[in-house]
Amino acid sequence: MTVNFQYVDVDVSETLSAFTEEKLNKLFNRYEFLINATVRFKHDEHSHAKGKICDIELSLPGPRIFSTSDESQYEVAVRETINDLERQLKKRKEVYKTY
Repeated sequence: MTVNFQYVDVDVSETLSAFTEEKLNKLFNRYEFLINATVRFKHDEHSHAKGKICDIELSLPGPRIFSTSDESQYEVAVRETINDLERQLKKRKEVYKTY
């Protein structure tokens, strides 16, 4: 399992990276077919209420899975993004079971 972090217009945060990697490890343990993840943290200056964006792209056999969320805090954005990815992975795992 490899996790690549990219911070776009945001200061690098070790605690945020550790938090995200901990959440992603749960996915990697549950879905053994995952290869790696690319995580991007961005800040949207034009959004006043929210603006903390987390993009996660998962590499696995077949098409890649991507999810993004825009929240008021990065930790909440990470949780929302991982929940979306989990839903997509459940669907993908059912496809693998049928063949």
